[in-house]
Amino acid sequence: QVQLVESGGGLAQPGGSLRLSCTVSKNIIRAYDMSWYRQTPGEQREPVATITTGGATHYEDSVKGRFTIAKDNAKNMVYLQMDSLRPEDTAVYYCNRYREPKWSWGQGTQVTVSS
Repeated sequence: QVQLVESGGGLAQPGGSLRLSCTVSKNIIRAYDMSWYRQTPGEQREPVATITTGGATHYEDSVKGRFTIAKDNAKNMVYLQMDSLRPEDTAVYYCNRYREPKWSWGQGTQVTVSS
C-alpha cells in the first residue's frame, strides 16, 4: 500500500510563493509519471502539473510559467514550486500517480492565496 503525505501549504499573498512537498512511502516514483492535483469545494480534483518517468513536465494552462514540478527519485519526493500565486490558486493540493489506478489519496495540503 502506497502512502502519500503532502506538506508545505499555507497562506500566501498574491504574487507570493510556496513550495509543496509530497513524500511517497515506497521507492517507486521512478517507475511512475507523477502529478500534482488540486481541488476546490464542490469541484473535481484536477491535475495541474505532471512529471514523467523521464523527467518531462506538463502543466495545466493556468499554471504554466508559474508552477514547477520536480522530483527526487532517491528520496521518494515530488515537489511543486508555486510562484506568482493568484487567489484562484486557492485549493487543497494532492499528489498521486498520473495514470489509473490511483493510489490512495493523502490528506492534501491547503493553499490559500489572499491579501
